[in-house]
Amino acid sequence: MTKFVVRALSSEDFSALQTLEADIFGGEGGGVLCPHYLRLCTEFYGDTCFIALADGRPVGYVLCFVRGTDAYCTTLAVRPEYQRTRVTLMLLAAFVRTIVERVDTCWFTVEPGNQAARALHAMLGATEAGELVDFYGPGDRRIVSRIDRQAFERVRAKYQRLGLLPAPVVMGVAA
Repeated sequence: MTKFVVRALSSEDFSALQTLEADIFGGEGGGVLCPHYLRLCTEFYGDTCFIALADGRPVGYVLCFVRGTDAYCTTLAVRPEYQRTRVTLMLLAAFVRTIVERVDTCWFTVEPGNQAARALHAMLGATEAGELVDFYGPGDRRIVSRIDRQAFERVRAKYQRLGLLPAPVVMGVAA
């Protein structure tokens, strides 16, 4: 049985993160994140960015930046052969547990045609808030969605049912 581990990024993960980015997104004809961006994740935002390992091999990651009371979740990526496994849920759980009490708003950006990501954001409780034009360069369009504090509270029970947050404890017993 495969052993999955999700942990915060560290400096040592830079090379693995570059390889994952190239393997997951490089073949689609789209751009990949620049190495400077990835280095920022490993050096300065490791507490809110996570890597997933399957039997010690890097297979996915989530990148999130926190500024004040806002979180900006920029990327969730999982190798195709590990999609539809516990890896995605484990990455989401690490992300949600890290930000849910720490921020008042979480922002997502996604290409308009990425229906899977848009559905995931909606499942997490996000609502689409608009569109950005020329975001990553001329002609690049991104849908912006957000989860605010009220939405976090509305979906808290859902997060608990999905295992993204621990169940509440009532008098020493999980409810």
